Amino acid sequence: MDSVIDHLISPRPYLTAEDIAFMRGELFSFVPTFLGAAGILLLGFLFYKLTARPLRKILMKGGIEEWLARIITNTVYKSIVVIIAFVAALGQLGIHVGAALTGIGILGLALGFIAQDSLANIVAGFLISIDKPFRVGDYITLGQYYGRIDLITMRSTRIRTQDNTYVVIPNQKIINDVVVDHTANGDTRINIRVTIAFDASIDQARSVILEEVPHIEGILGNPAPDVVLDKLGERGME
Repeated sequence: MDSVIDHLISPRPYLTAEDIAFMRGELFSFVPTFLGAAGILLLGFLFYKLTARPLRKILMKGGIEEWLARIITNTVYKSIVVIIAFVAALGQLGIHVGAALTGIGILGLALGFIAQDSLANIVAGFLISIDKPFRVGDYITLGQYYGRIDLITMRSTRIRTQDNTYVVIPNQKIINDVVVDHTANGDTRINIRVTIAFDASIDQARSVILEEVPHIEGILGNPAPDVVLDKLGERGME
């Protein structure tokens, strides 16, 4: 292609038959090179399609969470295959591969500075996957939020609260904060505060509550429910 450009910028006022013949020859000689580059990109695409699913299964068998294995194969692995195929295609076209890699490196460094917070959350997502402090479906308390984990991604963890609201928490905050997992050890005790009048009978209230509680679905017989006087509140006994 450089020879075509040099030929065109030569001091001539118009294209001659010789110019046209030269350009035709250069164009036809470039077609195999172009098809070779396109073939490399197609092979890279097919290679990713054939290896992505087996790689995801291997990662999951190795103990990596399904959501992280999916992200690794769909994002990280795919990006690596695309970059390798793209650089190989540039080399087929005669473009200096070293310069292309340098440009990609500089671009990646610039994007890294721009997305520092996002990268920190992604690293935190990897740490959560490795440490496994909780799983999807667990009930946790994080700061002022209590609810069930609905989704874990590379950047954030999504919690559905008892009010049916969706709380999106950055992963970096999770690994730097205290997380209480109410599901990890199985059964969980739930404390329900009930207020009765000051002149009411504590024994009668305890008897009525203990008589009704076993009829609630999910209540365990062992350990059995219990009713205790906690404190005297402003409006009655709790």
